[in-house]
Amino acid sequence: QVQLVESGGGLVQAGGSLRLSCAASRSPFRFDYGSWYRQAPGKERELVASIPNGQATNYADSVKGRFTISRDATANTMFLQMNSLKPEDTAVYYCNAKIYQGRTVEEYWGQGTQVTVSS
Repeated sequence: QVQLVESGGGLVQAGGSLRLSCAASRSPFRFDYGSWYRQAPGKERELVASIPNGQATNYADSVKGRFTISRDATANTMFLQMNSLKPEDTAVYYCNAKIYQGRTVEEYWGQGTQVTVSS
């Protein structure tokens, strides 16, 4: 069973930056669709950014121009570079990976990493 492990979260002042990483426990781990989600207290989990294999990246409107998702297929790692952070970006951030096999989808989640942005 593959595990995804996030790292890079922490406390940062508004306007600062953080870089989240998501590493897979299995090598190689070539996923078809990678994403970052976040969940703030009292709110539903929301999609932040996604990086389909071979296709353009996608971002939530709230993070466009500030966040960048990338992947290093060789290292089985996915990243989320977060710049110009705002207090409303405070949440637990989760990475997600999907592997499509015919009609079935294997889906993997990380345990989450806390990001706190102070004003």
